[in-house]
Amino acid sequence: MKVYGLTGSIGMGKSAVAAMFRREGVPLFDADAEVHRLQGPGGRLLPAIEARFPGTTGQKGVDRAKLGAAVFGHPQERKALEAIVHPAVRDSREQFLRRYRSRAFVILDIPLLFETHGQKRLDGVIVVSAPAWKQRKRVLARPGMTAEKFRQIVHLQTPDAEKRRRANYIIHTGTTFAATRAQVRRLVACLGAKTGR
Repeated sequence: MKVYGLTGSIGMGKSAVAAMFRREGVPLFDADAEVHRLQGPGGRLLPAIEARFPGTTGQKGVDRAKLGAAVFGHPQERKALEAIVHPAVRDSREQFLRRYRSRAFVILDIPLLFETHGQKRLDGVIVVSAPAWKQRKRVLARPGMTAEKFRQIVHLQTPDAEKRRRANYIIHTGTTFAATRAQVRRLVACLGAKTGR
């Protein structure tokens, strides 16, 4: 089984591309979705998060606004949260890999792939990219997003040009949905052929 990483900066269309891979029947592990599950109602990370960041959890799980305020712009606090979250996500990812070990290839959707040096354990990296103006337009359309917050998020991420330089495959989302889907289908066929699927 080959393991490929899917990544892309905020607003590049990675979630849409991930959904396209799933529709093509590719097993895909979504790290963000797993974090939401672990921090959601009854999630197993709630006690540890509440102990470290009092008042940030409740019956509905983590209060993302409160937790975000506690860690955003505070590198030490962000590291403390990552020390709680990352090992749990890693465990879930290992379970996923065991479940699909008989498949030709799987994809791990990892937003901060290069930032966490996760590419070292993969057979290849797929980067989702779009023009900077389109990225900015998409992100600023999100509820509660500001130009300053967008600037801070982009500053924390590996630049898009660097991600593209280090990618094995690039999916461009700057045109139409149909064009992006066609790229995904071609790549699925290519990766399947490479692994003898």
